[in-house]
Amino acid sequence: MRRKHALAGAATAALALVLSACGGGGGGTPQQPAQSASGGAAQDAFDAALTQVWNPSTKKGGTLKAAHSADWDSLDPGDTYYGYSLNFGRFYWRTLTTYKTGAGPESNTVVPDLAESLGTASDGGKTWTYKLRSGLKFEDGTPITAKDVAYAVARTFDKETFPHGPSYLNELLDWPKDFKSVYKTPDVDYKSAVEATDDLTLVFHLKKPFSSMDYVVQMPMTAPVPKAKDTGAKFKEHVISSGPYKFETNEIGKKFTLVRNDQWDPATDPNRPALPDRIEVQLNVNADDLDNQLIAGDIQLDIPGTGMQPAALGKVLPDPALKARTDNPTIPRLWYVSVIPYNPPMDNIECRKAVMWAADRVANQTAFGGPVAGGDIASNVMPPPIVGQEKFDTYATPENKGDVTKAKAALAACGQPNGFSTTMTFRSDRPREKALAESMQQALDKVGIKLTLKGFPGSSYFSDYAGNVDYVKKNGIGLAAHGWGSDWPDGYGFMQAIVDSRTIRDAGNYNLSVKNPEVDKLIDQASAELDATARAKLWVDVDKKVMEDASILPVVWAKSLLMRGKGLTNVAYNEGQSMYDYVLLGVQ
Repeated sequence: MRRKHALAGAATAALALVLSACGGGGGGTPQQPAQSASGGAAQDAFDAALTQVWNPSTKKGGTLKAAHSADWDSLDPGDTYYGYSLNFGRFYWRTLTTYKTGAGPESNTVVPDLAESLGTASDGGKTWTYKLRSGLKFEDGTPITAKDVAYAVARTFDKETFPHGPSYLNELLDWPKDFKSVYKTPDVDYKSAVEATDDLTLVFHLKKPFSSMDYVVQMPMTAPVPKAKDTGAKFKEHVISSGPYKFETNEIGKKFTLVRNDQWDPATDPNRPALPDRIEVQLNVNADDLDNQLIAGDIQLDIPGTGMQPAALGKVLPDPALKARTDNPTIPRLWYVSVIPYNPPMDNIECRKAVMWAADRVANQTAFGGPVAGGDIASNVMPPPIVGQEKFDTYATPENKGDVTKAKAALAACGQPNGFSTTMTFRSDRPREKALAESMQQALDKVGIKLTLKGFPGSSYFSDYAGNVDYVKKNGIGLAAHGWGSDWPDGYGFMQAIVDSRTIRDAGNYNLSVKNPEVDKLIDQASAELDATARAKLWVDVDKKVMEDASILPVVWAKSLLMRGKGLTNVAYNEGQSMYDYVLLGVQ
């Protein structure tokens, strides 16, 4: 999900680089950690889980207790996109590939999962073939076949039924023109896009060459779904497991419990040790209460995985014992504000520039927890871990605290010399986003821009509110707080989903504000460029054009302060997941 290594271009010549970076076609054997010096439980130490597995153990049993500060966007693998979900979901689903289990640089490479090896490219990179492992089964004992994976991919094409999930395969594959969904057009053959040529062979047909397929298919669109048991939008109520755990109970919006799936064969899965007997998850727990429970040991895992809230930092950082239970990674994520051009006067670029000039970047950084728990002040879109990133500053202000004079000049240029009013949204279950909205409200008020703040649940934020075009237009939304982590480590893997206007649909959008044909043109040039150096430079050009458009206000290039729960074993910060590696965890 959030990657760090460069990828090859969209051609067969680049395939060798991709295979090399991923360790060839080998398996994904979990990283073998060193034992603690005493041979017993590891000693707490700051950043102890960043480069190795902390408190290693092979002991099975016990209950892993976890909590989430919101509701899940969806437990359906075809309808989810939050980083925590793509990480946690591997307990109950399997995909064609996955990130290598463990910590350190190797954890940001992909290895085979359902597939027995990484993909084979042909036709100049337009066709990708995957062979499934033998002996795979769903929780009811029925065999998992390539047809189940092809069907899963096809059902995710329907963004009305499944608005949350990634759209990469919608855009990359050669779908028939009359295909709308497996539900609306069930008789349309979609083998021009994806097909099972036999029980174990899956073939993807792309519209143009694309080298990053092994990274795309680690996403949950390729988690198999048995057609006979697909209940459409209700599938999230009981997902049919292909992983080591299955749902025992699921109270939507409240809690759920996973137990062992006795049809999962560890011989077919070198990536998941499956240590706990049970996994209990509470939903909609107040974020500050969640941190307090984690500190006290009442829960062991903070599901969102983006770090502790500001209220907890005052307790944790000054206390040596508590700080020793934390890790502080830099992650390929940007926290930012979408500056939305849909409604007047924000459709005028000068009014958007006024927002950029007026923002107090230091106050925004503080809202996210400061330099330790929040991150470094961001001046452009791509964060430093993305290969080829260049730092530049289109809207530099004195001491990063805003420039009232330039903001008022931009307001005059857009015909709003006295300012204007608009609405800013944030996720109400994320205290840092609420603090960011309040910081923006105070800074913009100095130049006459009046913000009305509205918070919405994270589970429906993109489907019903900030990511819903009709809602945004009808309710005069001008600014929206959110964040983005890379899906893999190059410009495409970070930028395309949030700045390409062609990804914008009626609802479920992650690109909330960038609708610039010049940006789209640069994206096409970058995607087709075979030379890695030239391609990286083109993605910097995309970044610069977005900033010139004043449609994204960067806040921080993220760091997070993660706390290791009491009683956990096998804790490792996974660079691919940009959080702890959830499927590796055990409990003492």
